[in-house]
Amino acid sequence: MAEKEVSAAEGASNNSSNTEVAATDGGENSQETQAAPQQPQANGWSMVKGFFFRCLVIYFISSLFRRGQQPQMTTTPDGKSVPMPTKLVAHNIFEKGQMMDMYVYLSEDETFKDFGNPKALFWLEEDLEYGDWTSGENKDGTYTKEARIKTPERVMNNGSLYLHTYFVKRGNSPNPKDKDTYDKWSTIYKKKMLNKYKKRKFHSLTNLLTGQTEAHPDLIQKENGSSFEILSHWHPNLTINLLEDYTPWTAGAVPQPLDEFVEFLPDGSKYLPILYYNDYWNLNSDYQPINDTVKYLNISLTYSPITLFKWQLYAAQGMRNKWYSSILGDDMVGESDEEQDSLKRTFVETNPYLLALTFIVSIVHSVFEFLAFKNDIQFWKNRKSLEGLSVRSVFFNVFQSLIVVLYVLDNETNTIVRISVFIGLLIEVWKIHKVMDIKTDQENRVFGIFPRISLQDKSSYTESHTKEYDQMAFKYLSWALYPLLGGYAVYSLMYVEQKGWYSWVLSMLYGFLLTFGFIMMTPQLFINYKLKSVAHLPWRMLTYKFLNTFIDDIFAFVIKMPTLYRIGCFRDDIVFLIFIYQRWIYRVDPSRVNEFGTSGEMEETGAIGANGDALPAVEDGEPKTEEDKKRD
Repeated sequence: MAEKEVSAAEGASNNSSNTEVAATDGGENSQETQAAPQQPQANGWSMVKGFFFRCLVIYFISSLFRRGQQPQMTTTPDGKSVPMPTKLVAHNIFEKGQMMDMYVYLSEDETFKDFGNPKALFWLEEDLEYGDWTSGENKDGTYTKEARIKTPERVMNNGSLYLHTYFVKRGNSPNPKDKDTYDKWSTIYKKKMLNKYKKRKFHSLTNLLTGQTEAHPDLIQKENGSSFEILSHWHPNLTINLLEDYTPWTAGAVPQPLDEFVEFLPDGSKYLPILYYNDYWNLNSDYQPINDTVKYLNISLTYSPITLFKWQLYAAQGMRNKWYSSILGDDMVGESDEEQDSLKRTFVETNPYLLALTFIVSIVHSVFEFLAFKNDIQFWKNRKSLEGLSVRSVFFNVFQSLIVVLYVLDNETNTIVRISVFIGLLIEVWKIHKVMDIKTDQENRVFGIFPRISLQDKSSYTESHTKEYDQMAFKYLSWALYPLLGGYAVYSLMYVEQKGWYSWVLSMLYGFLLTFGFIMMTPQLFINYKLKSVAHLPWRMLTYKFLNTFIDDIFAFVIKMPTLYRIGCFRDDIVFLIFIYQRWIYRVDPSRVNEFGTSGEMEETGAIGANGDALPAVEDGEPKTEEDKKRD
């Protein structure tokens, strides 16, 4: 089941990068994009794990908000530690019902001073009421402003465009030059850069036979040039949230990260309401590049009040990129953005009841995943006989896990995935010493340095019919496997672009294993059929894996994923159903002797000694001893 170990998102990372090229059709602002082939989305389980991680972050941040403040201590001249004098408790300078005006300016300057330019004023909304949730077109306190602006020349050439937002009490002015109507300590101000600088990776894949690529010429990497370029991107939607909250805070004692948003007056008696730019629901895939062909930009601003709890959720998500970048590096941020987009689409497009069921089942999935791992290790650790088990499948699993490791190392995959697949490889390698006798020859060393290692089949595997059936199963399997492998190799070489021959070999093998890997579970079915027994299988581990496969089927309906991966989930169901059918038809045989030389009938008749060994049979006509009579 190695194809389950790496999500389909990693399985397609060798494809062309998701890039877009803005073009003009001769109209005023007609943007057309030429997109590379769509990348498959991450599987449902990886998305849900990312969601729970973010919930954990939100929990810790909420705990900081709720945490009581400890009295700060100071040291007196005589060396004693005493509490510092209590600081003044600050309250919101805006009371509920405070009337206010909102000024929104657009400027290419980060520091705004052009108040006298009427063209800079994008939106003026007067007579807003602080804490009002019933006004507006939708009667929810929300106001919207949409427009189409001409793209400044500097912005076309990778410049920046800033949004400057001011909230002032009704009748006041945000312009410091208006001495009579300007009040610095009651003016709420915040700025935001509307465009976003993102990396666009060049297309570095070509057809190995022709040396050509179908990518747009602007997306092809220049010779001896960088593998990426940084471009300015644009998203038209932005929400301006004004937090309605009246919690008393003390200057210098506000927990992080709330202290980054609360602004106190100099005397510490008041603080200004928090102004927050909310772009959480802007998908990264919806950002469009800005260049000299983009003559106009669409912009849609929304003003709405927000509660403290809801703002905490958005603020926690806003801290995500900063923490990921400082802890895991910039590459991890890009991977996380893709997962975040998939999660947002899931929330928006999925029925709430089905989504809630999916999250509950995901928790069960994690439990089953752990139990399957535990029972798999326990089964092989305690296994003494290999009768009925396919040893060749163990070695094939090692090869399969090795291909997965090499593939993720050759492609851009985050560190967590690399660690997980490497651990999976170590587990498969560990199983080798359970199925083979490993001997070292210290005298005949390789190159005179390394001891020569030899592998021999265990006696329980060779003395039974298991080895014969195992070889027979792989012989029949090769008749279907090798033609499929050859056909898939030719297809990938002719129609799939690659970085090089090494990458082609890895991607071809990995794609083949991902598509047809379920076939490797069939040798065990063949051995069960020939032995007419399933008593040798780790049924606890198989049960947990079957339940997890059923959960993956649920994700296949809920989450967007590649068709091949979705079909793969149902193929695994068929194999597991055959295992269950074999368990039903191959009933328990009390007369069958197990690997310890005992059977169920011997246990019932008392023919087993105290140490679990079979007792010698008593010849007919020989008188029974008193010990035999007691035992009977």
